[in-house]
Amino acid sequence: MLRLFYAMKRITDFLEKSRVQYLATIGLDGRPKVRPFQYMFENGGKLWFCTSNQKEVYKELSHQPYVELCASGKNMSWLRLEGKVVFSDDIKVKEHIFELSPLVAGIYKEPDNSSFAVFYLDELSASISTIGKAAELIRL
Repeated sequence: MLRLFYAMKRITDFLEKSRVQYLATIGLDGRPKVRPFQYMFENGGKLWFCTSNQKEVYKELSHQPYVELCASGKNMSWLRLEGKVVFSDDIKVKEHIFELSPLVAGIYKEPDNSSFAVFYLDELSASISTIGKAAELIRL
């Protein structure tokens, strides 16, 4: 349990410092798609994100839930996360995201907005790499 705590702390620290990450999906046309995304928070070993269920990315994630997320850090380092998207209707998660992100609150106005979708990554694996060094697998 302690190992999981420290592993998640390394991941969340990296994500919080990077501010914007890039999410790779498989498009509905079968081709890769990459777009900027923002990590929201971690709770109970789950990394939470949000989007609109009106966006193409939501359709892609619903059709093919396996994704990879990449965040760049200082000293030419980067974090790669791989996992399976699991959508949730948990109003407490939505409310917490509203507390954390004025941008999200401004877009969706209310946590129970029917187009506001939240998700976490299950089956998570992570690694941190730096130019010139072998990737370090973070055991979860």
